[in-house]
Amino acid sequence: MSSSRNVLREEAIKKADEELLAALGYKQEFLRAFTPIEVFGIAFSIIGLLPSVASVLFYAIPNGGPSAMVWGWAVASLFILFVGMSMGELASAAPTSGGLYFWTHSLSSPRWRNLLSWIVGYANTIGSIASVASIDWGCAVQVMAAASIGSGQTFVATDAQTFGCYAAIVLSHALICGLATKVLARLQTVYVVINIALCLAVIIALPAATPKELMNSASFALGNFSNENGWNNGFAFILSFLAPLWTICSFDSSVHISEEASNAATAVPWAIVMAITIAGVLGWAINVSLAFCMGTDLDGILDSPIGQPMAQIFFSSFGQHGTLALWAFVVLAQYMMGSSMLLAASRQTFAFARDGALPFSSWLYRMNGYTKTPVNTVWYDALLALALGLLAFAGDAAIDAVFAISVVALYIAYAIPIAARWLGHNEFTPGPFNLGWFSLPCAVISVLWMTFMSIVFFFPTTPQTDTADMNYTIVVLGGIMILSVAYYYFPKYGGVYWFTGPIRNIDEKDWNGDAESNSVQSGKGERGEKTSMTAAVKPVTAEGT
Repeated sequence: MSSSRNVLREEAIKKADEELLAALGYKQEFLRAFTPIEVFGIAFSIIGLLPSVASVLFYAIPNGGPSAMVWGWAVASLFILFVGMSMGELASAAPTSGGLYFWTHSLSSPRWRNLLSWIVGYANTIGSIASVASIDWGCAVQVMAAASIGSGQTFVATDAQTFGCYAAIVLSHALICGLATKVLARLQTVYVVINIALCLAVIIALPAATPKELMNSASFALGNFSNENGWNNGFAFILSFLAPLWTICSFDSSVHISEEASNAATAVPWAIVMAITIAGVLGWAINVSLAFCMGTDLDGILDSPIGQPMAQIFFSSFGQHGTLALWAFVVLAQYMMGSSMLLAASRQTFAFARDGALPFSSWLYRMNGYTKTPVNTVWYDALLALALGLLAFAGDAAIDAVFAISVVALYIAYAIPIAARWLGHNEFTPGPFNLGWFSLPCAVISVLWMTFMSIVFFFPTTPQTDTADMNYTIVVLGGIMILSVAYYYFPKYGGVYWFTGPIRNIDEKDWNGDAESNSVQSGKGERGEKTSMTAAVKPVTAEGT
C-alpha cells in the first residue's frame, strides 16, 4: 500500500513539474532524475568549501590575515544568503533552465526586456564558463602542489605544465558531463558526502595535529590584521571578501537543472538557501581552524615553494605523508566541483541556445539521442573554458582575473532579474518559496551588495600597480560584454532585429494545462504580448498536487 502510494505521489510530482514547465512555454526534454537532495548536491558540490577555500586563500591572507579569514567570511556569508533567498523566490515561481535571463525578460518593462535579457544571458553564460575555468585551474594548481610536496618541494611547476594538467582536467569533465542524467544525478550525493566528510576531518584533525609552536592565540587568530598589499585596512578587509564570494557562488547551478529536478518549484529554492547556509557555517569553522593552526609566518605561507597556501599549512601540521593523503581528497573534491560546474554551465548554454541567442544555436540546441543530454553544449563550454585558461601565459594577474570574472559576471546576471521584479511592470506571483514582507528589503540588500562588490573587484591588488599586475577583470569581462552588446546591435544581423526573448516550443495541444491562464512568457506568434510570471503549480504533497 505504501509502495503504491509513493508511486502515485511520484507520478503526481512529475505531472506537476511538466505542467509548470509547459506553463513557462517549454516542453519536457530532459529526464527528471534529480531528487531534492541531489538538487542541493549540485549547488553544494560546486561550492566545494575546503578545496574552494584552498583555491582562494591567497586573497584573504594578504588582505587582513587571520581576522579577515574569520570575520570577512562571516560578513560576506550573510550578504550572500540574502542574494540566495531573493534568487530562490524567482526560482520557485519559474523553475526553468534559462532561469535568470528568462526571469529578466518576464519581469522587465517592455522597452528594456529584450536587451536586459540578452545581457543577463551572456553574463550568466560567461560567468558560468569562467567558473568552470577557475575551478579547474584551482584543481590543476592543487595537483602541482601535490607533486611539489611529494618531491620534497624540489619540483616547481611551469605555466605550461600547469596548463597541461588543467587541459586534461577540463577534457575529462567534458567526458563525464556527457553521461546520462541518472548517472550525473547519483554522483551529486557522492560529492556531498565527500565534501562534508572532508570539512569535518580538517576542522577536527588540523588542531589535533598542529605542533604547539604553530598554534596561535585567540588574540592572533581572531584579532590580528595583517595588511600586505598596501590598501588602507578597511578596503583591504573588503578585498578579502573575494575568498568567500568565489567560494559561495554559482549557486544558480540548481536553477539550471530545474528541468531535470523533481518538484522543482520547491526543491530548487531550498537547495540554494540550504547550500549557502551550510557552506557559510562549515566554511567559517574551517577558517577558524586554519587561523588557529597556521602559525604567524604569513609571508612564509604565501611564498612557500609548494605554491599553495593551504597545502603549506597542512604540510607544517601533518608532515609530508599526512598532507599527501589529505591533499588527495582535497584534489578529488575540487575535481568533483569542476564536473558539477560544467554540468550546470552546459544547461545554461543549452537554454540560451534553445532561445536562439548564441552563435551556432542550432548546433548547440541538440539533445544527444543516446544519453538524452546536451553533449554539444558540454563540449562548447569546455573548449571556451580551455581558451580562458590560456590567460595563465599572460601572468598571474591575468589568470586571477578569471576568478574575479566568475563572481562579477554572475552578480550582473543575479542582480538584474532581482531588481526587475520590483522595478519592471509585471504581475509577479510567488511560488511555494516566498519571503512575504521581507522580499523587498532582501532584494534591496542583495542588489546593493552585488553592485558594490562588483565595483570593488575591478580594483587592482595593490594601490601602485603596473601593466603586469593590473586587474584584468575589467579588460576580459568588459571586452566580452561589449562584444555581446555589439552583436545585439550589429547592423542587419544583430539580435535587436530578431531576439525577442524566450521562445515557446510547446503548443497547447501538447499538454493538459491551461495555456492561456498559466502563460508566463510569450513566444512564436505572440512575441510582442506582455505576460506575467506566475507559479502555475503548487508543491506536491503525499495526497497529490
